[in-house]
Amino acid sequence: MIRGLTKAGLGELKDDKQLIELAAEYGFQSVDLDAKSFIDTYGLDHAKEILSENDVVIGSIGLSVEWRKSDDEFSGSLPNLILEAQAAKELNCSRCCTYILPSTDLKSAHLMSLAVKRLRICAEILNAYDIRLGLEYVGPHHLRDTWKNPFIWTQEETLSLIDAIGLSNVGLLLDSYHWHTTGLSSEDIANLNENQIVHVHINDAANIPVEELKDNERLYTGEGIIDLELFLKSVKKTGYNGPIAQEVLTSKQATQSIEDILKRSKAGFDKVFNNL
Repeated sequence: MIRGLTKAGLGELKDDKQLIELAAEYGFQSVDLDAKSFIDTYGLDHAKEILSENDVVIGSIGLSVEWRKSDDEFSGSLPNLILEAQAAKELNCSRCCTYILPSTDLKSAHLMSLAVKRLRICAEILNAYDIRLGLEYVGPHHLRDTWKNPFIWTQEETLSLIDAIGLSNVGLLLDSYHWHTTGLSSEDIANLNENQIVHVHINDAANIPVEELKDNERLYTGEGIIDLELFLKSVKKTGYNGPIAQEVLTSKQATQSIEDILKRSKAGFDKVFNNL
């Protein structure tokens, strides 16, 4: 497993080059970013050089396709996925991820039908570029009734969706916050196999009842009450050896410099990785 970063919780970044250089400086080996935008900004050769010089890889790209919206919006966003997948492959990135909200204004059965059909199409496109699609269930309780009808918020349900999609390049994006807020055990992760896991996010939670935890009130790695060492050991048992990317969604403006935030992040990673 390698230490990774997303942009979430880092404050204002100048550009992707700064993210990559700072990641390397503070001991991180992967970053999640938009590969197409990175290549558009720097050109393919220079983009490769920036990654190589810093010994950093792209952990995952995000799925930009509008799979939750109208047929026109979905079909209209597909051509860009081809370009994004091509860019990711050119930079040796093999992961693309999206999240699934736990409630919806659509009828639940209708959204499930759309999700299976549309995510299968996305996965087929990604597979042509040797890219896997990771699906992230979202655990915080307040989002379960934010919209009219309940949808997916458990690992078990997400695995059922993956089974219905029926393609070998589709799996889970595991997130320690969602693991915590859905009350899962170490066995729930350890009993997975490595082919079921596409990507992993890590972050922490405040010492309050899980029912009160908000999705955008996460803490930096190692600064809360989640047993992150157990989480990582459970992931490791599956055979997964890819990026563990910090994702700290927060509604608060960063008051520290990016450098200070990364010092905290490095300290947290050192704390939870030391005994693996």
